[in-house]
Amino acid sequence: MLVRVAGLILDLPLLAAHGHTVGTRGRVAGNCRSSDLPPELAGSLATFERHLSLERGLSDHTVRAYTADVASLLGHLAALSGRTPADLDIRVLRSWLAKLRTLGAARSSLSRRGAAARVFTAYATRAGWLDSDPGTLLASPTARRTLPSVLRVEQAAAVVDGVVDDTPLGLRNRVIAELLYGSAIRVGELVGLNLGDLDAARALLRVLGKGSKERMVPYSQPAGAAVRAYLELGRPSLVGPRSGVALLLGVRGARVDPREVRRVVHRLVAAVSGTPDMGPHGLRHSAATHLLEGGADLRSVQDLLGHASLATTQIYTHVSVERLNAVYRQAHPRA
Repeated sequence: MLVRVAGLILDLPLLAAHGHTVGTRGRVAGNCRSSDLPPELAGSLATFERHLSLERGLSDHTVRAYTADVASLLGHLAALSGRTPADLDIRVLRSWLAKLRTLGAARSSLSRRGAAARVFTAYATRAGWLDSDPGTLLASPTARRTLPSVLRVEQAAAVVDGVVDDTPLGLRNRVIAELLYGSAIRVGELVGLNLGDLDAARALLRVLGKGSKERMVPYSQPAGAAVRAYLELGRPSLVGPRSGVALLLGVRGARVDPREVRRVVHRLVAAVSGTPDMGPHGLRHSAATHLLEGGADLRSVQDLLGHASLATTQIYTHVSVERLNAVYRQAHPRA
């Protein structure tokens, strides 16, 4: 079946023959693996991955996402008989995005993949694989920015206070909740904390954020109490050969896994009536919103969150205005 998308004629059976299918929710499945690529393309992908990880210092999650998107692009290039990065041009980039759109990729997915492609073509140009950067000519859909779900102040307090278990894992879970909401740090920053990152005298955390950028983040008195109880009564019972200097430990004694932190937060939030389903990032959103509602200035919140751009922090001002409008519409007799 031939389909016209963005001025291109695409053959869906041909695309399917190359391993691309549409999932039950419209997601594109069957992304290309590096082992499926011609040698030069596989080598360029591996070099790009090392560049993201070692030279740019991006998080493991970001590196995986960019690498997967570029692998999909190079798989498309190989399906069009391309064998080296030099075969990549604007027509290949546009036909790749058009194909993904035809197969049901969401607008946000297309935006992310387009961004990954531009990062790759810029690097390929600097590396001398391309004479000029075709990514500068690539336009991809702008993702529609949605307002994050946030807890009300009393809901957030109920979530954090919901940990009443005095077992070693319960004491650890109290620290997880207190630091995620009380300091608004990312889950990756939380699990990466070491014992030496605590400055108890000044109630500060030394956090290693995105791009290996270090910042100091304050924590509350209840968080300090939770940390002291965990260090005295919880962590010693969890310590094992693989513990090292990690602050938060899992049941087997190794550094706690982000997935375990997400499970803990989902359980705590679900236990409070009327709360939206959310994980660790939802607590971060909630903390930022409550700071602004409490009178904190935008620049200070930016520093606390570790945002490189003030524009990223401004999403929380929109959340606060939306919440104000909702309260007004509900409470004012002439709303």
